[in-house]
Amino acid sequence: MDNSRSWLTNANEDLEKKTALERIEFAAENLPGKFSLASSFGAQSAVSLHLITLVMPKIPVILIDTGYLFPETYQFVDQLTEALDLDVHVYQSKMSPAWQEARYGKLWEKDTLALNEYNQRNKVEPMDRALNELEVGTWFAGLRRDQSKSRHVLPIIQTFKGRVKVHPIVDWSNRDIHQYLQKHRLPYNPLWNKGYVSIGDKHSTKPLTLGLSEEDTRFGGKQRECGLHVDTLAGL
Repeated sequence: MDNSRSWLTNANEDLEKKTALERIEFAAENLPGKFSLASSFGAQSAVSLHLITLVMPKIPVILIDTGYLFPETYQFVDQLTEALDLDVHVYQSKMSPAWQEARYGKLWEKDTLALNEYNQRNKVEPMDRALNELEVGTWFAGLRRDQSKSRHVLPIIQTFKGRVKVHPIVDWSNRDIHQYLQKHRLPYNPLWNKGYVSIGDKHSTKPLTLGLSEEDTRFGGKQRECGLHVDTLAGL
């Protein structure tokens, strides 16, 4: 792969005209292996899991488990793992949630600095460890531009922490997601039916209600990105 910015720019321009499946096929043929898919098993995660495993059936699926996911999410992981024959790799902080609370308290209830510390310990570090241990060269994520302001300019392919990151459904709408799930008889996360549109930890996620945006349903609207999808060392 030619890692020049011009190659990346041209590839992204071409891929904007392609389908999600064609983007995944392009990645499989042209981007560095080994490949992996990161999934939160959130509201609409079945779409990316289904699409990518059509091309790469045994791709490692990375799940970052903070220990605070909803019971419904853990059940959804089991359901999709069986239905799609997924190869799930679960990564967690090296310090248990109970020990963290005893030592540091409930960091998510404190200030932004404490919240960043919580995310770094429970999400970013385990994800970095997963990518290193699985020797990942290219990883897929189901981010979409309409999910938040911080994602409006996401490209289909970007360099990220010395690897390549691919967003095959970045330009999909909620309608596109719904139609795909219906067509392939795939489920939403069960919490979707309870009003949850963005699903993370149970202590800091709430259902969408009148007057809230999707961003407001996580961490009280204080923060959308937990650090998993933020590369402070490189641009897009």
